[in-house]
Amino acid sequence: MRIGLLTEGGYPYVGGEGGVWCDRLVRGLDRHEFDVYAFSTGQAQEDAGWVELPPQVQRVRTAPLWVAEEDGVVHGRRARRRFTEHYGELAAALCTAAEPGTAQKPGIAQRPGTAGRPGIAAEPGTAEADRFANALHGLAELARDEGGLVAALRSEQAVRALERTCRAPGARRAAREARVPDLLTVADHLERALRPLSLDWYEEDGLGAVDLCHAASGGIAALPGLLAGHFFGVPLVVTEYGVRLRTHYLTRPDASPAVRSLLAAFHGLLTAETYRAASYLVPGNAHARRWQERCGADRAKLRTIHPGLDATPFARVGEDRLPEDREKDEKREKRERQEKQEHAGPHTLVWLGRVEPAKDLVSLLHAFAEVRAAEPGTRLRIVGRPSGHEGEAYLGHCRALAAQLFPDEADGPHAVGRNPVSFEELGGPGAETTADVHAGGAVTVLSSVVEGFPVGLIEAMFCGRATVSTDVGAVVEVIGGTGLVVPPRNPRALAEACVSLLRDPERRARLGAAARARALELFSVEQNVAAFRGLYLETVARTPVRRPVLDGAGDPQPFAAPAEAHVPGHWTEPTPRAVPTWAVETPEPVTETVR
Repeated sequence: MRIGLLTEGGYPYVGGEGGVWCDRLVRGLDRHEFDVYAFSTGQAQEDAGWVELPPQVQRVRTAPLWVAEEDGVVHGRRARRRFTEHYGELAAALCTAAEPGTAQKPGIAQRPGTAGRPGIAAEPGTAEADRFANALHGLAELARDEGGLVAALRSEQAVRALERTCRAPGARRAAREARVPDLLTVADHLERALRPLSLDWYEEDGLGAVDLCHAASGGIAALPGLLAGHFFGVPLVVTEYGVRLRTHYLTRPDASPAVRSLLAAFHGLLTAETYRAASYLVPGNAHARRWQERCGADRAKLRTIHPGLDATPFARVGEDRLPEDREKDEKREKRERQEKQEHAGPHTLVWLGRVEPAKDLVSLLHAFAEVRAAEPGTRLRIVGRPSGHEGEAYLGHCRALAAQLFPDEADGPHAVGRNPVSFEELGGPGAETTADVHAGGAVTVLSSVVEGFPVGLIEAMFCGRATVSTDVGAVVEVIGGTGLVVPPRNPRALAEACVSLLRDPERRARLGAAARARALELFSVEQNVAAFRGLYLETVARTPVRRPVLDGAGDPQPFAAPAEAHVPGHWTEPTPRAVPTWAVETPEPVTETVR
């Protein structure tokens, strides 16, 4: 079949978010064809170029979200009237939609038991959802007819339409209090968010030619999939390893209440429409699944598929660490200790990741002070690079704290030599690869206070390592019963868990073997690809036939139409539209019957 893969700031760009799992998915499904439709997020990303694409990627079409490309379209009077009508309807939906976490209002439907609960998004009422969807589709049809909406979305006409709806009766208080700078900010955000409407992707030889659209994330990336479904009936699958609506709720803390309210309404309605139109929603873990349900997702559409990681780079370390190979393992450790005295494996704790405040290395260092008091020979290796300027400052703070906590063993405030805590980067001495880092330690530690899907923890599991982690994000789901989990921001609990494993080598070996078995079963590339293969076939098989797709020789293309299309039945016929009785023409008899 032919898949339209929709991405935002990810595949096929080098280093793009989510690009690794997209690349593994495309390469694993080598019997399908892929058309990639990608949004770039900056000039630096475009300058970095693309990853090497496999032959099953037939076409790549890109568009920038960070800049508006002038299309030179000038609308006539009728087109301007249509734009004002549809944009005004969209703005009206934003001004009357329920605010996140508020109690039920007249005309706003909420799920039972969610009214007034913090963090729960109120489901938009049917009127607001329909108004938003109709306005969005109306704008898309106008852009398709006229060649684009770039100038219209950036015009004074759009700002005035937004102002009228904010001042209209029935608008929420936050919308009524919006001032001119607030309106300009919201209009600018809507212009950027609606840029995909002006693209030339929605043609028969574009997204109309694919059998299925797969959005690699929610939000703007799913918008072309919504339009492909509207124009051509193409089914949509949406994968979310991190829920975009939740991310939006956690951003813009310094904006005015009016801006936060209107933008939250827009993203909430866009998410609700995406969840409604999608054939299936694919959360990457139970944490994301719960957030999707809170944001209004239908449970019947949810299919959890864990991200797939390549276990091959960790096979040597993981297999050598199995209990039955303990003698071989001990000999290898003895050899490594002789070669690298500064990296003693049996009494070393390992932390690996991006250095940033959310990782809470301060609590880890305080916990290690207690570990060091109980087990004097223990060392701590912190391996990772800082994330941006904030990460640089945080790393400096952690270095200073390590020197302060262990003053007798450090030569200076930033010394590493005799300090039991070492700060390293991948590729440095003794840390050539991630597998080598885990091989140099007895226990892998995760001390985060905020975490999504802990990929680094899975890598440690592939290496057969026992782990100590904080209970955040999807950690418990990943670990299962193969590691120790403690509350976040609790150095004493973290220290006690580490000491218990350091003093019990047999328990470490059992937990490490169980962790590797769990990771291979649930988090490998193979399980991820197999799950998506089945989901693709299930989605297409449930989709009504749109049209036969022929190749150059005039023969039908395999998998270009659903399986049931080859079997006569009612599902091969289009569903008749309801027609009122007064609109049905009744033929008049030619002659009158005489009795």
